[in-house]
Amino acid sequence: MGSVNVNRNVTDVFYRYKMPRIAAKVEGKGNGIKTVIVNMAEVAKALGRPATYPTKYFGCELGAQTQFDYKNERFIVNGSHDAAKLQDLLDGFIRKYVLCPECDNPETELLVAKKGSISQGCKACGFHGPLEVQHKVNTFIIKNPPTLNPATQGSSLTEGKRSKRSKKGAENGDSANTTATEAETSATDVDIQVPNVVTEEDDDATWSTDISEAAVRARMQDLTDGVKTMTVSDDSEKSEKERMDIFYELVKHRRDGNELENVQVHKELAVEADRLDISQKAPLVLAELLFTQNIPNEVKKHRNLLLRFTHNCLKAQRYLIGGLEQIIFLHSAKLLDKVAAIFKLFYDHDILEEKALLEWASKVSRKYVSKEFSEKIHEKAKPFINWLQEAEEEESTDDDDSEVEIEYDDRVRIQPLRKDEGAVTQSKKIQDDDDGDEIDIDDI
Repeated sequence: MGSVNVNRNVTDVFYRYKMPRIAAKVEGKGNGIKTVIVNMAEVAKALGRPATYPTKYFGCELGAQTQFDYKNERFIVNGSHDAAKLQDLLDGFIRKYVLCPECDNPETELLVAKKGSISQGCKACGFHGPLEVQHKVNTFIIKNPPTLNPATQGSSLTEGKRSKRSKKGAENGDSANTTATEAETSATDVDIQVPNVVTEEDDDATWSTDISEAAVRARMQDLTDGVKTMTVSDDSEKSEKERMDIFYELVKHRRDGNELENVQVHKELAVEADRLDISQKAPLVLAELLFTQNIPNEVKKHRNLLLRFTHNCLKAQRYLIGGLEQIIFLHSAKLLDKVAAIFKLFYDHDILEEKALLEWASKVSRKYVSKEFSEKIHEKAKPFINWLQEAEEEESTDDDDSEVEIEYDDRVRIQPLRKDEGAVTQSKKIQDDDDGDEIDIDDI
């Protein structure tokens, strides 16, 4: 089975936080097919969360019913799902509910307040604050806080409910044989049968298994009342313009509240853009709301927020350039002559990369402003673009020269050896002469 890093974005093999890989087993067939997560208890223990949380998260993400049996450690998601898919979904759960938003450390715990809010604390860095995640599973966590011990309801959720139904049946004159039969039924069988029986006491089964129109409306109301900050509607079904408008209003609200220098707000905006599936186009909105004719000071102020979206993302950088074109158009009297300096400022702060700028310079587009004005912007940006191209050419030339410098010829080293050999021969002849008769200097 093996183990993996809790944060799979960390590739360090010596990373201390490990968890078992999810092991899934598909049982049944037809309408009764289900996926049993065999080792969910072990995975949840490694994450420091109740096993019901990731199981319920899977159900919400897959649109499937879930069943829990603590006694036999069986955690079930209806339908057929392979382990790799569930492992990928688990990464999303870990990112939202396990990793610390400050230090990305999994040594965190969730706390549910009486008012129905969820907070998160980190034992590693000391961070403590409200959970910024907006997800349907929040309601389940509020109803089933981490401090609640399932054993207080019986060894399994279904067992506690069976005892209540047994007592109720005895009061109504049910036979002892019926009660005995229920007691002998295995927890697995009951897990499959119980969701079909909805009682006033079975709040959890109603939330997760009843899919009638009335029950769906009731669950939506619970979401609204329990967590007012949660987005109930499925924004993913809205048009891109509507989703951009939602993000626009959020950023505008944070800007007007002078909250855009807060790191937590940066993370919230990034999470919201990701939820709305507009992360790459978000810089368009940011450019419109963050920049005026005083761009130099505003770039330094909002650099960290912009990097949340543009770092290593060329598409986001291209959309940011489009937003800058619009800002330059709106304040053309003061900004048009400063285009080269503006682009260099974004380049020096690592917000825009060389590749994105050169791609933009290669083609005049009328996507954001008129073609005539776009040509003016390109013309004003030429000095900076030429500087980038020359720097790239010089770097390429330096690389070529460095390759020539390391070349050498073995023959150069051999030639001196031959000369030395001749010198040795000559020296030997002189030595032979010295060994002969002595020479009188007067005779010379």
